[in-house]
Amino acid sequence: MRATFIYGAGDVRVQDAPDPTLRHPTDAIVRVTRSCICGSDLHPYRTLPARPTGKTIGHEFIGVVEEVGSEVTTVTKGDFVIAPFAVSDGTCEFCREGLQTACEHGGFWNDTALGTAGGQAEAVRVPFADGTLVVVPGSVDEALYPGLLTLSDVYGTGWHAAVCAGVTAGDTVVVIGDGAVGLLAVLSAKQLGAERIILMGRHPVRTDLGREFGATDVVAERGEEGISAVLELTGGRGAPRVLEAVGHLPAYEQAVGIVRPGGVISRVGVPQYREGPIGWSLFGKNATLTGGPAPVRAYIERLLPAVLDGSVQPGRVFDRELGLEEVPDGYRAMDERTALKVMVRP
Repeated sequence: MRATFIYGAGDVRVQDAPDPTLRHPTDAIVRVTRSCICGSDLHPYRTLPARPTGKTIGHEFIGVVEEVGSEVTTVTKGDFVIAPFAVSDGTCEFCREGLQTACEHGGFWNDTALGTAGGQAEAVRVPFADGTLVVVPGSVDEALYPGLLTLSDVYGTGWHAAVCAGVTAGDTVVVIGDGAVGLLAVLSAKQLGAERIILMGRHPVRTDLGREFGATDVVAERGEEGISAVLELTGGRGAPRVLEAVGHLPAYEQAVGIVRPGGVISRVGVPQYREGPIGWSLFGKNATLTGGPAPVRAYIERLLPAVLDGSVQPGRVFDRELGLEEVPDGYRAMDERTALKVMVRP
């Protein structure tokens, strides 16, 4: 089969790889119908040291089950499935609590210890198929692929940001970042009843989509200017709910600057920094810092019906679709910000 490998910063290649096979009776083999490039994939694309052997990449995919192990009971050959970005057994203490990203026996795609490969490929072996995969009922129209694909990561991550922040009816929310996760955090906050949603982003095509998803205000400024603009919009008090969907230190510093006393900062952007302000600037406000890797497996059943009936269209974040062989072009487009999110068609 063909699969995507990364050899270092800026060096993504599509090459031949062994077809996946069942290793354990709890495995399944999924033929990928769509995968995509994530904003978090850009972090290694920009910084990974060169290596003589490539590593698979990609962690979002949907597809059709081609084979299952003898102990798999909830997934059968021919099922159309959503694969969350974390592998989980569905039975451990953390999975039962809805925190599948902390599964005691699971992990993530492209995990050497777990033996998983990447989702930007023609097929993938899925460990713990019963716990990991979510079956989409009935026949699946190809027009639904984009929305279903967002449930593997970015929609669930945006939802996680809003849920962790405690967004509820009538709230004022600030979303930092106009990438796919930020835009779907806007959508999620709107679904949860937020009355005012301030989107901090500087790319008009993206922020226009953010307005369609529910943003009431857009702040293009960054840093201290951005903080001042949000404070002005909130009467000098700041926002009670701040959703940080970028992962870089300046975005977190903005979040600390605009959160209201007693408010919540919810981070879902993968942090690309080791140290940040947690002293008086956070402590003095009695602010809560929360968030983390989204257990999207816990949210799929809640979010799936509206995607299936078309009343919610998170798949609009995909603005480009490429064949698998064109994946390197997709990375360049997202790195250069000429594409918001690229969908991959094996």
